[in-house]
Amino acid sequence: MTTPAFQIYGEDRPGRWLVTCDHASNRVPPAINGGVLGIAPQDMARHIAWDPGAAGVSIALGAALDSPVICSDFSRLVIDPNRGEDDPTLVMRLYDGTIIPGNRYVDAAEIERRKELLYRPYHAALAQLAARRPDTVIVAIHSFTPCLRGRAPRPWHIGILHSHLDTRLSLPLIARLQQEPDLCVGDNQPYNGHLPGDAIDRHALVPGRHNTLIELRNDLIATPADQVAWAARLAPILTEVLAGLA
Repeated sequence: MTTPAFQIYGEDRPGRWLVTCDHASNRVPPAINGGVLGIAPQDMARHIAWDPGAAGVSIALGAALDSPVICSDFSRLVIDPNRGEDDPTLVMRLYDGTIIPGNRYVDAAEIERRKELLYRPYHAALAQLAARRPDTVIVAIHSFTPCLRGRAPRPWHIGILHSHLDTRLSLPLIARLQQEPDLCVGDNQPYNGHLPGDAIDRHALVPGRHNTLIELRNDLIATPADQVAWAARLAPILTEVLAGLA
């Protein structure tokens, strides 16, 4: 039985954007440890297993931009598509205080199997979509938890992550979002935006495509209505900022 690695929405849309959602799903495919990782359902619902709300925003944003969307269809705990193939955090054994029993004895052979089953098909499909036109712009949608265990609350409503290797789209986007009076905007917050080998590095920085990564606080996109509202808010801002680039 083939294990789906991704879902594509609006593949034939003509828009310049490509919306990606690396952590769209908390699904553990049956081919992986019988479909369970040995942690409680409430932990599988947490940010450690996926980016809650991000898929809904991505799908609505793609529709608003008349552009295609690709969403992963496996949990980041199975294998993280937003890491390089040789990244030591590609398969996590401990995440935000939760031990992942299904990953405890994962060896190099099992990691390779998961790459072939899920990781590489996702990236191959993403690469194909990105290559559909020469001026593709990649916008990656993620979400973050309001507070990691034992850490201070995170004040940002939205964070824009970017690499020092390419700030062409992200810095004007940050400046534009900072004009919104109700938003606390993070500049490379809550994470640094450059991780060698990650999805943006691989599909945007290396081939030289315009790109940005948007992190939304997951309590703000908890419902379908919230997700659609954020997409409707972001689409014209992204369009405006891109139009302003030289």
